Amino acid sequence: MKVNVIGAGLAGSEAAWQLLKRGCEVALYEMKPQKFTPAHHMPGFAELVCSNSLRSDRLENAVGLLKEEMRRVGSLIMDCAEAARVPAGGAMAVDRETFSAGVTAALRSHPLCTVVEGEVTALPEGPTIIATGPLTSDAFAQAIVALTGQEGLSFYDAAAPIVTLESVDMDRAFRASRYGRGEDDYINCPMTEEEYNAFYDALIAAETAPVHGFEQDKVFEGCMPVEVMAARGRQTLAFGPLKPVGLVDPRTGKMPYAVLQLRQDDAAGTLYNLVGFQTRLKFPEQRRVFGMIPALAHAEYARYGVMHRNTFLNSPTLLDDHFRFREGLYFAGQMTGVEGYIESAASGMVAGLSLFQDLSGRPRTDWTDETVLGAMGRYVASANRNFQPMNATFGLLAPLAGKKIRVKKERYAAIAARSLQRIGEIVNEL
Repeated sequence: MKVNVIGAGLAGSEAAWQLLKRGCEVALYEMKPQKFTPAHHMPGFAELVCSNSLRSDRLENAVGLLKEEMRRVGSLIMDCAEAARVPAGGAMAVDRETFSAGVTAALRSHPLCTVVEGEVTALPEGPTIIATGPLTSDAFAQAIVALTGQEGLSFYDAAAPIVTLESVDMDRAFRASRYGRGEDDYINCPMTEEEYNAFYDALIAAETAPVHGFEQDKVFEGCMPVEVMAARGRQTLAFGPLKPVGLVDPRTGKMPYAVLQLRQDDAAGTLYNLVGFQTRLKFPEQRRVFGMIPALAHAEYARYGVMHRNTFLNSPTLLDDHFRFREGLYFAGQMTGVEGYIESAASGMVAGLSLFQDLSGRPRTDWTDETVLGAMGRYVASANRNFQPMNATFGLLAPLAGKKIRVKKERYAAIAARSLQRIGEIVNEL
């Protein structure tokens, strides 16, 4: 069986791997390194653009459960993430370059995988998975519009700045993980009330870079620029990305008024990203305003924050719960309306497995809404008057039968146990 996979991001890479594992010949189309989107810079596959965090690793968190589901099914993305892991407390974060290199090497070295470099402008013949992402090239985006008969929707996405460790003033910062989870994995940059208010006033007044071509109000909550969030009220950041709860400044023995956390971004521990500080401020303004946080007064930026266009399909009118558009044609990744690195890879896993089952005459797996893998597909395929991208959340899964468990942590643990039991049954059937 020969299959086309268009796009070697997280979704396309995972979809290709699932097909390759089952003996399919895969033509993997990727326009890098011949052509890059405004947000991509690395030549390898599965590039992490917005952050190096894959979020929580706990089973009592929906994305943590999703990662475990994928591990048990046999995920390339999870294997490579484990090999590239860097410290991040109770979360999973990776060295971007090591992670991308691992995914790239696994696919390029597979004897059944042919990598076709260059921009795709028209749908190739044969069974295909389209996983070109939210920054699909203009030419292929037009091909998708012609295919689907509608333009879908659009929104903005933003990436946080990255600073060098040596430029952080550690006399004004301290290492700790929130609530003591993990080893001292984060660098915490505290602010007093006066420092926070001065920073806030500067942020609100700072000059932003224009983003052309789309309405200014379509900003996805999951990547909200920090200045847009701040505009909602003076205390919004103090209760959001700058919340100090679970942290004690060892210099004072007290919880600071506000704290910016820096998370390790590379294996060497020389680069750190500003957690929750996605932004569209102009570059000089980023240096000036973020420099008002005492520990970042002399910060050197390895990458400034950027903002770019994202697009996604009106999937409830186009796709089924396995991400199939029509026989022999699937979509996968963030363009389907799943939001997040792991969710994108998970959709690629489901699409790849489902297309293989179609081609081999097997019934498609019933993931059910008792697993996160299945619940995400059902969300994407369900009628929704105002369809928006969705992260993995327990709210998508079927509720537990019987008497309600009132303690949330215990309830989520029970949901996770049910999910993994179902995943075990599915793995035995694959």
